[in-house]
Amino acid sequence: MNLELANAADFKRCMDAISVLIDEAVLFVKPEGLELKATDPSQISMVDFSFPKSGFKHYEVSGELSIGLDLNYLSQVMARAKSSDSLQLSLNEQKNVLQVVFAGDSRRSFRVPLMDIVGAKIPSPRIEFDAVISMPAELMADALKDAALVSTHITLVADPQQLNVLASSSKGSVENTYARTQKGVKSFEVKNSARAMFPSDYLQDMLKAAGAQSELTISLKSDAPLRLDYSVGGARITYFLAPRIESEG
Repeated sequence: MNLELANAADFKRCMDAISVLIDEAVLFVKPEGLELKATDPSQISMVDFSFPKSGFKHYEVSGELSIGLDLNYLSQVMARAKSSDSLQLSLNEQKNVLQVVFAGDSRRSFRVPLMDIVGAKIPSPRIEFDAVISMPAELMADALKDAALVSTHITLVADPQQLNVLASSSKGSVENTYARTQKGVKSFEVKNSARAMFPSDYLQDMLKAAGAQSELTISLKSDAPLRLDYSVGGARITYFLAPRIESEG
């Protein structure tokens, strides 16, 4: 296995996006690209990561490999990348390590020990979403920051005309509204109105690796898991988050 990526920062952001929820997981290295799918320890969220071969400067893989990784440690290593560095990844199976090389003004090499993790196949939730809305990630990030002033949970409400982000508690309430015709909203498709509540800290973590202008796609169905999608460089990050069922009365 020998992989080279022109911009190490892209892979750093990918690992940050995964490790914010997942401590350790199996990375599948396939002829067509990298894949990782895992649930967080509480099993209320899931991340689905894919990085196609086409996103790499050089991609040499024979067969399919599964690599068990401590993602928190790998993220710490990736944090040492400089903005101008390229990234080289190779596998030393004899020493059971992933070799991480940053090449820029200097060449720096790290050896990341592999872990013995059973990589069970995790199916993605099959949901026929009623609302699919795309907007710059910063719009949702701002709404979450507003909501955090009053509550640990937010409620997303979509109808054919707008998406509302609501939060309320004894501290007060806040509402962010995004009309389907609003500047910045990329696409807005709502077949049926949808409403669901989610923990805002998970959502904030999910958006940490997204650039301000990254196109965020939100897929919503009443009282069903939420789906969030955005791209990092050539990679695709998908999250699912289980809802909190709102009590009546």
